[in-house]
This record gives sequence, structure tokens and C-alpha cells, in this order.
Amino acid sequence: YFEWGGNFKNLEKAKGRLLILMPLILLLVLVMIYVVFRNLFQTLLIFSGVPLAMVGGVVALLIAGLPFSISAGVGFIALSGIAILNGVVLISTINLLRQETGHSGVTLVFQGCLMRLRPVLMTALVEIFGFLPMMFSTGLGAEVQRPLATVVIGGVFSSTLLTLVVLPLVYLMFENRSGAKVEDKDDFQKGVC
Repeated sequence: YFEWGGNFKNLEKAKGRLLILMPLILLLVLVMIYVVFRNLFQTLLIFSGVPLAMVGGVVALLIAGLPFSISAGVGFIALSGIAILNGVVLISTINLLRQETGHSGVTLVFQGCLMRLRPVLMTALVEIFGFLPMMFSTGLGAEVQRPLATVVIGGVFSSTLLTLVVLPLVYLMFENRSGAKVEDKDDFQKGVC
């Protein structure tokens, strides 16, 4: 009988470990977000950044023609952290503004987005420009560096889009359904962020 060994066998073992560890890590992160916010909706809203970031990473791998590897798996883990961090920064700022002003609605969310636009974009740009040399590397170690960098760069694009557009819109929709007072509905047509 044939039995595969060497790097292939190691890859299969590592993939098996990732399939077990990744859900555990994401569950632990979900619990930690809930402990901080004490709000199930906001926890799920922040955590929704993970799937969209992963979609961006998968699309980037497909465009680059790279297969899934362990380094790409590590990139997905790092990407999850970036997506969650940006969501936490935005939602916590909106919550803080709500506590300070007592207001709600489009103006509050728009102001929170403007306040956190620079940090979110700085995080995204640092990640993108930091990983670009790895993404285009061709020398020794490129087979490890390229999938990791490709996943992170692709995922950061989609994650940033989610953080700046989708999260505020979903936050507003939930706020409207929960019966909170919405101010300045005309601002909604101007865009949230």
C-alpha cells in the first residue's frame, strides 16, 4: 500500500489540528467579547466581521491561485483578530458617545464612525503595506509568506468595508427596531460613514 509521508503528512496533521483549534479560538473570542459588552446583539455584530474577513481572504487566495496551507490558516487567525479589533473600536466608541450625550440615531453613529475612521483605516493600511512585501516575495520562504500575506491583505479589505459600512447600518437597523429614538433621518441618505 502507499502511504504519504514527509511534508504532506505534516500538512494533513496540521490541518486536522487547525480544524479543532480554530472553532475553539473563535468561541473563546466570542465569549470574551460578550464579557466586555454584555450585549448579545453587539457581540454578534462585532463577531460578524470574522466571516466577511474570511471571505475576503478566500477570494484573495483564489485570485492569486494559491492553495490553502498552514501559513494561510495562520493568516485567517490573524485576520480574525484584526476584524474583531476594528469592530470593537467602532462599537465601543458609539456606545461611549451614547452614554455621554444621551442621543441615538444616525447622527450618533455617523459621529462615532468619523471619530474612528482614522484608527480603522490606519490599522488596515499598516496591515496591507506591512504584508505587501511578503505577498510579492519570490525568494526563500515565499511558499510560506505568500499565502499568509495574501489572506491577510484580502481579508483586511473586506473587513474594513464591513467595519465602516455594514456594521453602522446594522447597528442603526437594530436601534430602529428596538424602538430607540432616531434623529436626523436625512443624514441616513448621506451615508453612515
